[in-house]
Amino acid sequence: MNDRVSITIANHVADVRLNRADKMNALDPAMFDGIIAAIDRLGNEPGVRAVVLSGEGRSFCAGLDMASFTAPGGGSGGGLEGGAPAALTDRTYGNANKFQQVAFGWRALPMPVIAAVHGVCFGGGLQIMSGACMRIIAPDARLSIMEMRWGLIPDMGGYALWRGTVRDDVLRELTYTNREFSGEEAGRIGFATHVEADPYARAMAIATEIAAKNPDAVRAAKDLFNRTPDLDTDAILMEESVLQEQIIRTPNQMEAVFAFMQKRPANFS
Repeated sequence: MNDRVSITIANHVADVRLNRADKMNALDPAMFDGIIAAIDRLGNEPGVRAVVLSGEGRSFCAGLDMASFTAPGGGSGGGLEGGAPAALTDRTYGNANKFQQVAFGWRALPMPVIAAVHGVCFGGGLQIMSGACMRIIAPDARLSIMEMRWGLIPDMGGYALWRGTVRDDVLRELTYTNREFSGEEAGRIGFATHVEADPYARAMAIATEIAAKNPDAVRAAKDLFNRTPDLDTDAILMEESVLQEQIIRTPNQMEAVFAFMQKRPANFS
């Protein structure tokens, strides 16, 4: 992992920061690599029970750093490594290309991810935010589905991540016009889980609460949430039963019961 993203883990919560404050955490090739490396690392951290994703400095993420991709050797397309780019249709990260992985990778992680958003959150930054399970947004934050400004459609997994989040006609208006909207409006239309003056503090409080729950149940719940949109009712009911059978009467599940009955913090393995 490079210096574009930092990870600090304490009390089973990973504090992940986009770390290019002088450019409002805009996405250059090194930032793409740093985010993907962070996702890969967190996917192999069994002790992490929740993640808080935020941006250093004045903003969460200003979107794509256009200058870095038009400069010689800056790269373009799915490869981002300079030279001949990979085709966007190449599935280099499971079902995703590299652009999509920096946003959809957060949704694919086994533990919940909470985005704390302040300042500017444009274009690719909004897609990265959308990859989180929950989004805590400052009321004066500035957001935009920016791609139409550049004559492009939203990419980086936006369409898949927005299903069930924002009403279809509202998403269409925001996409076709690329107009800017505030954190307050984000709360009204569904982008924000909570609108908070201090989004980082609220995100950490939620992450800490999640980290105190049975991690097996939390991960299974996220897995089922992720798969539910693509399953019919019969399949959802069966998957719920399969996952519950895997959890019930396990040591961590019994510890949750005993801790509640004994009015003490749980000690999960």
